[in-house]
Amino acid sequence: MSTASPSITHELIASAYTYDQYVTLSADLLAQGRTTSESPGYNTPEVLGFTKLNLHRMSRVGRFTVIQPELAEALQNVPERWIWLVLTESWCGDAAQILPVLQRMTDLTPNVQMRLILRDKHLDVMDAYLTNGTSRSIPKLICLNADTLAERGTWGPRPAALQALVMQWKAEKRPYAETAEQTQRWYNDDRAESLQHEMLFLIRQWAKISV
Repeated sequence: MSTASPSITHELIASAYTYDQYVTLSADLLAQGRTTSESPGYNTPEVLGFTKLNLHRMSRVGRFTVIQPELAEALQNVPERWIWLVLTESWCGDAAQILPVLQRMTDLTPNVQMRLILRDKHLDVMDAYLTNGTSRSIPKLICLNADTLAERGTWGPRPAALQALVMQWKAEKRPYAETAEQTQRWYNDDRAESLQHEMLFLIRQWAKISV
């Protein structure tokens, strides 16, 4: 049994956003010309444009994603109550593709609830779950026992096949706009199949820990 970061408490979980609350917050802030981050670098006209696209993507992905039967069965057989605590921000293009699918998953079972916290307001949590020990990459999912907050496992920031491509593109020093476009094209072609496959594997592993 793994122990979650000391920064993850029941009080933190209680203050975290539901998916619907997060979408509303993101839309309200966008109407004010802001993202969920207070950093000036994440509130430029270009980033605000990405954020507007993200809200449209979240709506589309949420409407059209179909959860695979095998994954639905695994979710319905989760043996204890879980919290999926996810670090995110409204400007994040990966989060816009991932969060609606995770929400569709949790809709299928009373034993899993997703709660969202903002990365830049919870760097103490983020820094305990760095990608490759160095990167504050989001979204980052932390699966917790809802009663004890014992950690069952983590996922993120993106499906493994895409992560490998992103790391390759970064090594090639491709322009950010090109990388962002290629990333979104990958998600559109994949139709959440890779995410569902990975989550099915992890849910089965986490369920074994729970028994």
